[in-house]
Amino acid sequence: MAGHSKWHNIRHKKNAKDAKRGKLFMKLAKEIYVAARQGGADLETNASLRLAIDKAKSNNMPNDNIDRAINKATGNLDGENYEEFTYEGYGPGGVAVMVDVLTDNKNRTAAEIRHAFSKNNGNLGENGCVSFMFQRKGYIVIEQSNIDSDEEEFMLEAIESGCEEIESNEDVFELFTEPEGFEAVRNTLKEQYQLEASELTMVADNYTPIDEGHKENMEQLIDMLEDLDDVQEVHHNMQ
Repeated sequence: MAGHSKWHNIRHKKNAKDAKRGKLFMKLAKEIYVAARQGGADLETNASLRLAIDKAKSNNMPNDNIDRAINKATGNLDGENYEEFTYEGYGPGGVAVMVDVLTDNKNRTAAEIRHAFSKNNGNLGENGCVSFMFQRKGYIVIEQSNIDSDEEEFMLEAIESGCEEIESNEDVFELFTEPEGFEAVRNTLKEQYQLEASELTMVADNYTPIDEGHKENMEQLIDMLEDLDDVQEVHHNMQ
């Protein structure tokens, strides 16, 4: 994981999302819907729903939108039936790509994703072709300016809370946890610090360096995929 900052990508996406807030709310609503559909509407027993709602609120999604998504999932309102899928492939320059989707029409989504890969010199592959290069991790970002203690003291505190790896990148600390311990670590750190990002995500074991031509093409592929209504997250190992 060292040598690569996920925060750079997240900050880029946050800036882009400001211009696409309506589409962002739709994707967040889908995430809430699926979490509530699978685990019920009780926040005490449904950790996935708690995380999805926190993510929505951190993006300033109105409470009415959140409630509507939960009500659709629990049968109180008519709603769609979304399915979760992950597509895998290679982008330009041999970059490994995983695309998480929530869709009510798998054929439409598969065609759109295949088109995005082919248009940007990538190749959509079979399930499992790149997923072995990634691990599921809890991921937390805290700005260094929000920490009163010195760096060594903060890192010790974070490790004691359950973090397994900490990186210092671009004026932020990036913290990684095992998925099972993520919520406990997140709740502990939230009591003391403002979290710039917190999520369960896929983190690459190694990153692929590419030249400028491939990089531009790869960034176009990411943008095109993220602009699709059914795409929730795009993971890659471009350095």
